[in-house]
Amino acid sequence: MTGDLPFLDITAPGFSTRGADMQAARAAHFAARTPLGLAILRHREVGLLLRDRRLRQGSHAWPQKTGITGSFAAFWQRSIISQEGASHRALRNVALKALTHERINSLRPAFTAHAQVLLDALPSPCEFITDFTEPFAGRAITTLLGLPEMQASALAHDASRLGLAMGLDNHRHLDVFNGATDRLMALADHLIDRAEDGQDRTGLVAGMLAAAQDTDLDRQALKDLIVIAIFGGVDTTRAQLGFAACLFADHPDQWDALRRDPALIPQAIEEVIRTRPTTTWSSREATEDITFQDLMIPKGTLLHLWVHASATDPALGPSSGFDVTALRKSHFGFGGGAHHCLGAAVARTDMACALKVLVAHVARFEYTGTPQFHPDSGNTSPTELPMSLRRQ
Repeated sequence: MTGDLPFLDITAPGFSTRGADMQAARAAHFAARTPLGLAILRHREVGLLLRDRRLRQGSHAWPQKTGITGSFAAFWQRSIISQEGASHRALRNVALKALTHERINSLRPAFTAHAQVLLDALPSPCEFITDFTEPFAGRAITTLLGLPEMQASALAHDASRLGLAMGLDNHRHLDVFNGATDRLMALADHLIDRAEDGQDRTGLVAGMLAAAQDTDLDRQALKDLIVIAIFGGVDTTRAQLGFAACLFADHPDQWDALRRDPALIPQAIEEVIRTRPTTTWSSREATEDITFQDLMIPKGTLLHLWVHASATDPALGPSSGFDVTALRKSHFGFGGGAHHCLGAAVARTDMACALKVLVAHVARFEYTGTPQFHPDSGNTSPTELPMSLRRQ
């Protein structure tokens, strides 16, 4: 019975999905009750439930559960995030056909050049989010979309503001993320016009339009897909590169290890996401009454599958903390199952390009002030990283 489960008040000020309360709950059971549904805390159970066909994507209910309204809520309900079955497959196929490995790999030189330009211009001290991770993520997504670099700053700003809708304090930012949604939707409309007029023949949107030719997807569905791509592309890279800087500032020995062996960069990216994921949980909703192990889960129950908790599950073996040289079990930072993140390959690629440049030129990340963060639940990220990057 769920009433016997430990309780985690994820809405309490200062609550952390990585904290001692989570660890105690995880030791007691694989699941815990929360004000917003069940939290699933252990690696094995998270992996099984991400692929359980009796569950649907649960984030579709986020606007109703948290009481937000407006253009973001409407967009979220229409988007691929909230779709299931044939409509979800159609949208996913269009995105996957447009995001080919060849297209992504062709962007590596541009991603690397963006990182180098930003590092060369980086002040010392700097605010690493404003001066590096957000502009880098913006330039990466404008490259993917075939847009002029001059649009990167505004695009990155709006995309990162959408992430505010996914936090438990989202009511504070309603006007901000709704305004950003409106501007990004207008941009998506413009991008479709460009592709239809032949001004874009090789970018992501041109690829989407080509892939959508034999489908029933309308213009709104394509606009929503473009906005999701922008949101995920910017917010993940911006936040995870920020968390990488935090971790390497806190663990300079790990930065030294990466500098000695840059071939560890892909593994280091996975370790950053495992240790400090920007998405703290993936959500699912029971579509029927189900029994999972010893747990009765009524239809309509929301399950939040916790990324950090599952990735640091003691059942996986003793953890040595943040270690870029360690081989780990797969984390769920990009979700799993039918709703596995479509942009995971892009995020891994642009982050790898940025780290390659940083590894070649930076000897040490050092704080020059106190870092600030969004609440450590829902979608989280650094908001201010006052730093000095000591050069080689």
